Amino acid sequence: MARFRYRMQNILELDEKLEEQQKASFSLANARLQEEQQILQQLMLKKASYEQRVKSYATGTVDIKEIHRCKEGVRVTDIQIREQMIEIRKAQRLVDVERTKLNAAMLERKTQEKLKEKAFDAFRAEMAAEETKVTDELISYKYGTAAQ
Repeated sequence: MARFRYRMQNILELDEKLEEQQKASFSLANARLQEEQQILQQLMLKKASYEQRVKSYATGTVDIKEIHRCKEGVRVTDIQIREQMIEIRKAQRLVDVERTKLNAAMLERKTQEKLKEKAFDAFRAEMAAEETKVTDELISYKYGTAAQ
């Protein structure tokens, strides 16, 4: 019996490898975005801490030097937060680009798999037709020789 061999199997395997590489790239980009968001979260906590300290120094014994130092800390942290927001936007754009590439790679792989399925269905139909032909020939031969 004949074996099915997809003539573009190497292309399908290449597409699968490319998809795996894109998954890895997407995963790295997503991890970077998560790290950047974590840094932003830490900066927000740092800012809240400075603001809390300003309030505590203003209500208790007034320490002007500490209040100015904490307000400067809030100002610097605000600058860091703005810079971190820019980094998050960059990381988000990278994630979007990697997602687009991954979707394209997945689409290409799925297209190749569909082509393979269609080729396999055509192969099965051809095998069924060949089997039917052989069966018909055997029956014709059997009844042809029996009639003589």
